[in-house]
Amino acid sequence: MKSLRILFMGTPDFAVPTLQALLDGPDTVVGVVCQPDRKKGRGKKLLPPPIKTKALAVGLPVLQPKNIRTDAFLEEVRALAPDLIIVAAYGKILPGSLLNFPPMGTINVHGSLLPKYRGAAPIQWALINGDKETGVTIMQMDVGMDTGNILLPAKLPITDTDTAGTLFEKLARLGGKTLLEALALLKEGKLKGIKQDDTLATEAPMLTKEQGHIDWNRPARELHCLIRGLDPWPSAYGFLGTKRFRFFSPEVVAYDGRETPSTICKADKQGLLIATGQDALLIREIQPEGKKRMTVAACLCGTSFSVGDRFT
Repeated sequence: MKSLRILFMGTPDFAVPTLQALLDGPDTVVGVVCQPDRKKGRGKKLLPPPIKTKALAVGLPVLQPKNIRTDAFLEEVRALAPDLIIVAAYGKILPGSLLNFPPMGTINVHGSLLPKYRGAAPIQWALINGDKETGVTIMQMDVGMDTGNILLPAKLPITDTDTAGTLFEKLARLGGKTLLEALALLKEGKLKGIKQDDTLATEAPMLTKEQGHIDWNRPARELHCLIRGLDPWPSAYGFLGTKRFRFFSPEVVAYDGRETPSTICKADKQGLLIATGQDALLIREIQPEGKKRMTVAACLCGTSFSVGDRFT
């Protein structure tokens, strides 16, 4: 089969390896669609999304519509004459007029093993819920939220040290690799869609900052999953007095002490040992309010933690 003309839609870092895989593959990327530039950081500087930076670096035309449901945008897509649209973390629900416009439809690279974790934050929720395995699904898109037919899944184990950040990188690379395999099968007529079992579907809604406020009455194992799932954003946190601390690099420690959950049981260069509803949690990295993320050993040089203090 001849080289396909592909229109790529994506926005964050997760989408970059997929675009790179397409650029390295046999097909032609005719353009990239991403969300508009956003103001970020304390200075509120207008910055391009990562996929735009990548696309411009290789000379691809970039479209950044504020509204993808207009006739004007559809005309821009029509001018590029794609055979297929490929989506990876674009960030908005696509209308049927766009999904069905290319002759070969629209394919999505989703960061979970569908029908599990439909929605905006599948990678984070797999960690928060303590799953031992995740993966990517190449799927045929329809107008639902990640409800289209499964084309090709690929599994990936989750380690005890994985965070949302490390899993993003692993799954992004796996997504690009699996997509190329799917496109090869598509050209050979061997890619058959499998309908999702809706009774097995779970949701992965967008995260909020408030979800990071730690309830120390929960078991250490659950908090271990929560902290990793919220790393790097929005991150898990607690307060010592009025000062907020964000927590990273947790480790579950078997502990039968009788301290009230949230109590600091130990503070040294190894980390902060904090009592929980079951066992204790050793925090190896921390971010004091207004400062950068650092090891607890480094934090102790300027911050005093006392055994018996409690996080609220």
